[in-house]
Amino acid sequence: MPSPDLPTRAATETAAAHGIVPDRCEILQNGSTLVLRLTESLVARVVQDLDGPRQGGDWFARENAVAQHLARHGAPVIPMHPDIPPGPHEHLGYTLNFWQYVTRIDTEPAPAEIGRTTYRCHEILRGFHEPLPELAILTESMDLLEILERRELFDTATLDLLSRRLTSSIKGLKGLPYQALHGDAHTGNLMNTTQGLLWTDWEDTFSGPAEWDLASIIWNARELDGDTMWVDGVLDAYRTAGGKFDGQALEHSMVGRAAVMTAWYPVLYPDMSPERQERLRRRIEWLAAADV
Repeated sequence: MPSPDLPTRAATETAAAHGIVPDRCEILQNGSTLVLRLTESLVARVVQDLDGPRQGGDWFARENAVAQHLARHGAPVIPMHPDIPPGPHEHLGYTLNFWQYVTRIDTEPAPAEIGRTTYRCHEILRGFHEPLPELAILTESMDLLEILERRELFDTATLDLLSRRLTSSIKGLKGLPYQALHGDAHTGNLMNTTQGLLWTDWEDTFSGPAEWDLASIIWNARELDGDTMWVDGVLDAYRTAGGKFDGQALEHSMVGRAAVMTAWYPVLYPDMSPERQERLRRRIEWLAAADV
């Protein structure tokens, strides 16, 4: 894990510069992003991966804009903190922003609630008209392949497979209706809280088909866990709430999602546990067998 000392200082000093004196420093997450609870209500998110493939503050600015739009319109999301300008802020070489603390509850969210809240976010995001890059996480992953090759993180055959699958997914998703999306809508970016089920982590937001977010939600459950009842519960609730999705677009998104997650795995998890290594192996096998 990265040392949180300097990024913690960046967060506390930035908060203090805006009149908020931290009274605690509770680490909620320590990875490529450091998440700190600094007061009863204030949470800081600090990018620690200064040498990673994603640099600069443009993606943080997009996250801020989308998150504020959603919160203003009553979407089920964790809001940014109202007492500090949204930023993104830069201090001591780190990019950071600030969010309201919410209290997590242990109850697993029902698939119907996941589908419903996803549709509600999509519905509100159709009214977001600021420019967003199209299919950004897919095109970004194509660029990432050069870094993976240079660092020898995958063999040539796997890199070629990823390139072919990303290319086919991008081609398959071209020409569909696009809108602002979460971009990385897996269940790890959902929090069941005392305020209800809330989406968070909008840093991968981009413009694309709604099927992308649905594929991101259901991929693990459908392809790794074989939990068809859970998947059907999410998709049926999304449809019942008013959402529409195309089956072929969903399958192209499933392929793209698997390729993206495979490409980013050694970057996100440089010291993979045996369980993560097995998940990576199964994704690569699935991609090799995908009928696209």
